[in-house]
Amino acid sequence: MMTKKVLITGISGFIGHHTALKLMETDYRFIGLIRPGTDKKRIEDLKRCVNFYEADLANIIELREFLQKNKFDAIIHIGAVRGGRSFPKDIYLKANVDATKELVKNAYNNDSKFIFCSSVGVFGAIPQAVPADENTPKQDDNYYHFTKNRCEKIIDEYVQRGLKAVIVRPSITYGTGDYGFPYTLIKLVQKRMLFLPDQPVKIHLTNVKLLAQAFKNLLVNGFESGQRYIIADKEPVELREMAQFIASELRMKNYSPKIINKRYFAIAESVCKKIRNEIWTARFQLISKDWYYNVEPAYKNLKLDEFRTIPEFRDVVEWFKKNQIKK
Repeated sequence: MMTKKVLITGISGFIGHHTALKLMETDYRFIGLIRPGTDKKRIEDLKRCVNFYEADLANIIELREFLQKNKFDAIIHIGAVRGGRSFPKDIYLKANVDATKELVKNAYNNDSKFIFCSSVGVFGAIPQAVPADENTPKQDDNYYHFTKNRCEKIIDEYVQRGLKAVIVRPSITYGTGDYGFPYTLIKLVQKRMLFLPDQPVKIHLTNVKLLAQAFKNLLVNGFESGQRYIIADKEPVELREMAQFIASELRMKNYSPKIINKRYFAIAESVCKKIRNEIWTARFQLISKDWYYNVEPAYKNLKLDEFRTIPEFRDVVEWFKKNQIKK
């Protein structure tokens, strides 16, 4: 029996790298798509199980040529231009939407499984109702979220034709090695610069190890085509409690976040929207409004381990402290 061949995109990124490490526990043969010029140190620990091919997702001609010469038993599509980056919209469109369509067509033509990493951002940075689930309205509140919604529509169209596909929607993901929102949160607590509203705010993060487990289980155990799964830790956490936990892990004495009236966050968000600053709009939203999700279908159907943000976030704080020492 031939070893099954799996293509992974985004393998040098935060989520893709952790997923590849988890998938190395299986007997599959992996091809990793990496951007030309990728620092080889980022993929050094994957070399024994992964063969790499250089191709930029935004270069559709190059990607198409690669796909025409190859077929796979499964494609795990994680690669994308993340939100908040200073790329022009046409790069977002090519790398996120056009590349996804090429990969979907390859999977459809070769009867391959297609596992797509979308985002809870399809519901907007802040869902219209919480906990958000499959019935929550979609929002194209920034261009990154628009591209994810467009990708999901493309996949749905091909599922209707017979594509075997599943969509994974992680929340904001945390783990060692990432410099996104969780890292910024630790930094704000450390500098005593975290401002919070005068009302409780619930947030819902995703441990990257949990997400990697979800990808592995979908690949190994299979799935019902057309399903969508929100992946996040077992329960949301209250943001003030999270800040206190971070401060405790940083060994900070007499810490308490600065509490201000919620209307000031609304004013700041409104100003950022008017000047079309998507990054700061999202930042004010994420620390002043609830965002959490119904994850029960994923835990039930994918047989996931239960991850709790507190105390699991401790590993990220420890990594942060070591990072500060190196600097």
